Amino acid sequence: ADTTASPKSWQAAITANGAANAAVDDVFSGRADNVFVAARPPGHHAEKTTAMGFCLFNTAAIAARYAQKKHGVERVAIVDWDVHHGNGTQDIFWDDPSVLYCSTHQMPLYPGTGAKTETGAGNIVNAPLAPQTGSEVFRDAFLSRVLPALDNFAPDLIIISAGFDAHHRDPLAEINLTEDDFDWATGQLMQRAARHSGNRLVSLLEGGYDLQGLAFSVAAHVGRLMKG
Repeated sequence: ADTTASPKSWQAAITANGAANAAVDDVFSGRADNVFVAARPPGHHAEKTTAMGFCLFNTAAIAARYAQKKHGVERVAIVDWDVHHGNGTQDIFWDDPSVLYCSTHQMPLYPGTGAKTETGAGNIVNAPLAPQTGSEVFRDAFLSRVLPALDNFAPDLIIISAGFDAHHRDPLAEINLTEDDFDWATGQLMQRAARHSGNRLVSLLEGGYDLQGLAFSVAAHVGRLMKG
C-alpha cells in the first residue's frame, strides 16, 4: 500500500538496476575504483517477493548477485546507512553467508525490523540507533559493529546502500547526522575497500527526503569517493 507505480515506474526501476550492474562492471574492469549510482526508485525495502517502502526491486541485492555470477565474486558486503532498516536486503540474504549485510538505522521506526538479535546465518549485523541521537552514536556503531564485521569478512566488493535520510533536516526520522558524518563513513568504507577488495566499492542511492540535506550529503559522499 505504501508503494505506488505509474506507467514509467518499470522503466525507471530496471534502469536503476542496470546502472548498478554497470557500476559493478566498471569496478571489476578497472574503469573506476568506485562508482556512485544516483537512481530512483530506491531498493533496500524490496524483499524476495514483495515491493514495499517505495522500493520495487532490491537494487543492492541484484548488484551483489550480479557480481557473484558475472565476475565470480565470493564475498560481497552490503553496508546500509539509510535511516530505515533494509528489511528487504536482510530477507534476501538471511541464510546466505556469502553476503554480509550491515545496517545502521533508527529503531523503532519503519519497517520495524533490524534488532541486534537478527543475525541470519551469522552474516547479518544490525546496529540500531535510538531516536534523537546523532554523530557520536552513529560513529560508535560504525567503529564497534560495522567495521569489525567488514574486517572479519574481508569482502571482494563493498556495496553501500547510501540513504541520506539520517540527516538532521530529514522529515521522516530523528537521527541528527550532518554531511560530515557521511563524509567520514564514506572514508571508513573506502579504507576497508582498499584493504580487502582492491578499492572496489559501489554506492547506490537509497532514501533522502529533504532536498537540501540530500544534496549536501550526496555532495560530501561523492566528494570523498573522488579523492580515491
